[in-house]
Amino acid sequence: MVTQSDPEPMEHDFITSDVDTDTVDEDEKYHPGPGSSSTSSTDLSDGGEEETPDLLWRSKNREILWAATNDATFQYKPPGTGLTPGPTRYAVARVGELIDSFELFFTPEITKIVTEYTNLHGRRTIPKWKDIDSTTMRAYFGLLLLAGVYRSRSEATRSLWDHQTGRHIFRATMSVKTFTLISRTLRFDDRQARQRHKDKMAAVREIWDTWTERLPLMFNPAVDVCVDEQLVPYRESCEFRQYMPRKPARYGIKMWVTCDVKTSYAWRVSVYTGRVADAPAEKQQGRRVVLEMTEGLKGVTVTCDNFFSSYGLAEELLRRKIAMVGTMRKNRAELPSRLMRIEGREVLSSVFAFTPTHTLVSYVPKRGKNVILLSTKHRAPEIDRGEKKKPKIILDYNSCKGGVDTMDTMIATYSCRRRTRRWPLALFFNMLDISGINAYIVWTAICPTWHRGKSHRRRLFLEELGKKLVTPQMARRQHLPQAPGAVSLVLEAQASSTPTKDPTSTPRTTHTRMRKQCVLCPTRKVVLCTCRKCGKHVCKDHYDTICTSCLS
Repeated sequence: MVTQSDPEPMEHDFITSDVDTDTVDEDEKYHPGPGSSSTSSTDLSDGGEEETPDLLWRSKNREILWAATNDATFQYKPPGTGLTPGPTRYAVARVGELIDSFELFFTPEITKIVTEYTNLHGRRTIPKWKDIDSTTMRAYFGLLLLAGVYRSRSEATRSLWDHQTGRHIFRATMSVKTFTLISRTLRFDDRQARQRHKDKMAAVREIWDTWTERLPLMFNPAVDVCVDEQLVPYRESCEFRQYMPRKPARYGIKMWVTCDVKTSYAWRVSVYTGRVADAPAEKQQGRRVVLEMTEGLKGVTVTCDNFFSSYGLAEELLRRKIAMVGTMRKNRAELPSRLMRIEGREVLSSVFAFTPTHTLVSYVPKRGKNVILLSTKHRAPEIDRGEKKKPKIILDYNSCKGGVDTMDTMIATYSCRRRTRRWPLALFFNMLDISGINAYIVWTAICPTWHRGKSHRRRLFLEELGKKLVTPQMARRQHLPQAPGAVSLVLEAQASSTPTKDPTSTPRTTHTRMRKQCVLCPTRKVVLCTCRKCGKHVCKDHYDTICTSCLS
């Protein structure tokens, strides 16, 4: 990962001279820039560059004429997004308390779908299966979020319920047996019906489409957005699992993500399912992805790395009233050869090239290496007066390139994902993580004074969200857990959920339910039952709501 001060791209963005994995397709064509003209082969030198004056450079594909100075009158003026950045009116009208912001994304409809398919699978595979309801399922979501808050994703499930090393809230919500059973049977579709479909995402398609459609409806991005890749860690069998050696996890499910740079809100998410069977390799994939991931936006500036950037993409985005800033791979055919020469150039020097709508810059951060960026936002050869003399294009790229990476860092800090061998579950955990981040962004935008100034503000949000999800399940528990701390949580939840109390009713004892010897049995049986009046342990032979000694 490159630091903010370094103009080099992140992760797979490195564009050093040894990066040649992405060759330009022979059939790939780029529209010539305005003012360019066709050139015969006799007008070209052996290197493919036109023998023109020093201020005019021909691209390698001989279709674009770049100028060393910008004499055009064209200046990029953002047309305006037409939207107010931040939560939409639809979201603001539906958020009254903290848990409402989460339900904007994980709606009751999604919870109902997951509950129905989980019960369906449970009835088919587990004898004497007892159906769970939405309250139990929401409590399961809450425990996953709390496990992420406590950074216990790598911890064994049973240790979370352990009397010494675990947390009281886990034992107070449900038993470890119930949690494990839900994890085993959690499903998002009807497997028997899925076999008639050829969709690779069929196992999660229903909730995935419902979830992704809501992301753009709840938040309007600001003027800067970032399009990049996210890798969901997963090493088990999956038809579209990817290998990305420069990502920390290396193996996983690749996703395209559009993020708001200012807040890292995930505005649009798409899963890359690999090549279509018996189909040729896709050409200009990066261009297609950026156009799809920015559909519906205008007046913004898109920042992307060299996997996506191209002259043709920047031209098409301009037609949609969107500017682009991105790094360029040196084997791109639309680049002039003159711009890639670094022999004899001084360290920290910059060379610019212009068309009426595009700007290229070649910057030498150290000896023997240069970085090339393309922009349709900048129209002047501006250079920072700082020590490294970076061009303004690079400074803007560095400030906007990390939108998706910041979201990844936030997810990794408090991720709820658990170890699994089923890719739909791994994808579901990532949906839960992104929903938690987006809900936090929406909630703090609506209530900016909520825990303002605290460095662990997001952890407090996730912890409170998890508690609100599990409280209804705790309030309806019929049997108290054995741990004293868990008992107090259950009684507190039940007390807060009961609006009024009958003053004539006998108050419930708070004695912990621990096994002890019967005080009346001569054989001293170890029992769990207690006398309601005195709280002493008695066996079934001496138990009748009130023990026989109290009756006497």
